[in-house]
Amino acid sequence: MDKAVKIPGPDHPITIERSPLRVIVKAGGRVIVDTTEALSLREASYPEVLYVPRKDVDMTQLERTSHQTYCPYKGECSYYSIPSGGQKAANAVWSYEAPYDAVASIKDHLAFYRDRVDSFETPNA
Repeated sequence: MDKAVKIPGPDHPITIERSPLRVIVKAGGRVIVDTTEALSLREASYPEVLYVPRKDVDMTQLERTSHQTYCPYKGECSYYSIPSGGQKAANAVWSYEAPYDAVASIKDHLAFYRDRVDSFETPNA
């Protein structure tokens, strides 16, 4: 069965903008991300999500998992764990590796569950 694909609109808006914030993510006693190039994704009534460029993530600290989810607005979502972060860091990171056209700018970006890492800092907020 084909999965539904939905286009953002007035009933379910999605905006993506360059964030002015510096983002620092730490897990397992290590800095995993330190970037000033995050994207801010706002979707409908959900809280803002900061997506950080893959190039600014220490990918050696992440391990791809078999967990996947699907969003009809964004596409298939892949997950990563942070082994050095222990059990709480399981599936702590997600990425839309082939996002739908409406959100194409989040390709090559990752997002972090803030409660699954040691710290998620935005020092210039």
